[in-house]
Amino acid sequence: MSYDDRLQKLLSAAVKVFANKGFHATSMRDIARESGLSLAGIYHYVTGKPELLFLIQDRCFAQVIEGANSAVSGAVTPTDRLRAFVRHHVEFFAGHMAEMKVLSHEEDELTGTMRAQVRRRKREYVSLLLELLEQVPGSGINRPVAAYALFGMINWIYTWYNPAGPVDPDRLADDMTQLFLHGYLQPTTHATRLVATHGG
Repeated sequence: MSYDDRLQKLLSAAVKVFANKGFHATSMRDIARESGLSLAGIYHYVTGKPELLFLIQDRCFAQVIEGANSAVSGAVTPTDRLRAFVRHHVEFFAGHMAEMKVLSHEEDELTGTMRAQVRRRKREYVSLLLELLEQVPGSGINRPVAAYALFGMINWIYTWYNPAGPVDPDRLADDMTQLFLHGYLQPTTHATRLVATHGG
């Protein structure tokens, strides 16, 4: 196993503990137990809890930004690009529920350059969505309002969504995309009607 693979294993253990107990309530011994590493082994990779939290957030944002750019680049029309962005976000975080919880709750625990780096990542991601919204014609809604309303809707799925439940991540992405683009009272798309007809 490479150094980076071992570090990623440590980060996966840390994010699970942070999500369950919260940053402040988590001790390095908790992370050692979850990861199977000794305390000395952990300090071989990081200087402490803040660096673990930073690496979790920074790597997660890097992944989601890279994936969003890739998803958007494969779409043709402005609406399809926006749809691809929403779908990628929902599907990514449906598969990374612990990371989503940590990203949502623990940003203020970072300070200095680590906090600045994570905030730069966030600004990059928000800017991508704002650019996509600008390209979609026909809406008089303020773009920042629309962007943050969308993030408010899709970033809190970790509080209620169960990927193993009756709504799979693909259907969740479809429904949330439909809800954002057309609203609850608008007719469903053909693809959504097919899913509903066949029971999801």
